[in-house]
Amino acid sequence: MGESQGGESPPVIDGAFARWLAGRAGQLLMEVRAEVGHDDPAALKAAGDKRAHDFLMSELARHRPADAVLSEEQQDARGVLAGDGTRLDASRVWIIDPLDGTREFSEEGRTDWAVHVALWGAGCAHPNRLAAGAVALPAQHRVIATDHPPAYPPMPVASATGGKLRLAASRSRPPAFLSALAEEIGAELVPMGSAGAKIAAVIGGEVDAYVHAGGQYEWDSAAPVAVATATGLHASRVDGSALEYNGANPRLPDLVVCRKDLAPRLLSALRGHLQVP
Repeated sequence: MGESQGGESPPVIDGAFARWLAGRAGQLLMEVRAEVGHDDPAALKAAGDKRAHDFLMSELARHRPADAVLSEEQQDARGVLAGDGTRLDASRVWIIDPLDGTREFSEEGRTDWAVHVALWGAGCAHPNRLAAGAVALPAQHRVIATDHPPAYPPMPVASATGGKLRLAASRSRPPAFLSALAEEIGAELVPMGSAGAKIAAVIGGEVDAYVHAGGQYEWDSAAPVAVATATGLHASRVDGSALEYNGANPRLPDLVVCRKDLAPRLLSALRGHLQVP
C-alpha cells in the first residue's frame, strides 16, 4: 500500500504509477465498505470519498510533487479557474475521481463503481493530451490501464449475430434522447452506474457503446477515455470533435465511446437527435 503503508515503492513510469494509485485506492474503498457497512448510505459515501481522495492526494504529493491535480473532491473543483497560474499553467496535471459511482458504492452487492486516475500532459501528442490513465473496478477485481492496455474488444455476441446493439446508459440520469436514438439504430439500453464502469464495459466487449450528453466533468471520463483510446477504441464529443482536458472550465458535458466500426453510424444518428452541426 505504498511507502506509508508497508514500505512498497510505487512504479516510476507514469502509466504503471496510475495503475498503482487506482488499484490501492480501490483496495481502501473495499476496506471502507467492510468497516462502515451499508446501513447508512450517506455515511458510507462520505467515508469512501474522503478516504480515497486523501490517499490519492497524499501519494501524488509524495511521488509527483511538481505536478498539479484536478480532483472531484477538491473544494471549488467545479468552478471556472480564474487563472491563478496553478493548474492551467502546469505542464502535467493529474485528473482524478477518487470514487466514481458513489451511489452504487453505497448499495450492497453492486460492482459498477470505480476509481479514476489520469495524467494530462501539455507535451503529449495525443489529441486529448492524456498521457496515462487507469480505472480500478475494485468490486470486479479489475484494474485497466494504459501501461498494458487491454486487447481491442471482441464484438458482442448479440451484435455479431445480427441482434440489437447494446448501449450503456446511466441508471439514474439517462439522457432524454437516448431511447429515441436506441430505437432508430436498433439498440437496447443497458443501465449502469459509474462512467468508468460503462466505458470499461465497452472496452471489455460487454456493450457496443457508451453515449452521454447533458452533464459530466473532466474527471468523469479522463481516465477511462485514456484507457479506451490506448485500446484502439473511438472516443470523442458527440459532434465528433476531440475530447479536450485541463480546461479552465472542467465541464465536459458529452462524449461517445465505441468500436471504430460503429463510430460513423453513431455520430450520424447523434447529429439528428442532438442537432449537432
